[in-house]
Amino acid sequence: MSKNTKTQLSGKLAEVVVLGMQEKKGNEIVRMDMRSVNATLSDYFVICHADSTIQVNAIAKSVEDEVYKAFGQEPWHKEGHGNGEWILLDFVDVVVHIFKTEKRSHYGIEDLWGDAQVQSYQSA
Repeated sequence: MSKNTKTQLSGKLAEVVVLGMQEKKGNEIVRMDMRSVNATLSDYFVICHADSTIQVNAIAKSVEDEVYKAFGQEPWHKEGHGNGEWILLDFVDVVVHIFKTEKRSHYGIEDLWGDAQVQSYQSA
């Protein structure tokens, strides 16, 4: 697979992740383009937050469902389903971060990767 094909697929995967977040009203959805950031392996980080652990878990399930419907792909790795404060879904080329509202500002992922290009999305 060429690098360009891989980039197109990861871009589509990131868009499907955003759709899954919008389906469950994720707040302040952003897609960070990590391709120009040297220290990362992933093409994109997609981040949002929600006010309750129930909504955090619902968003994660929606993202997994949408990605599976579109690509037949499960996350390579996932963390945080137990407490619902910060769920990470790793699809290798796209890493998904779903935070409970106060945890997002506490961890400041966007600030850590400040040199990444950021695109914001509206909730559905």
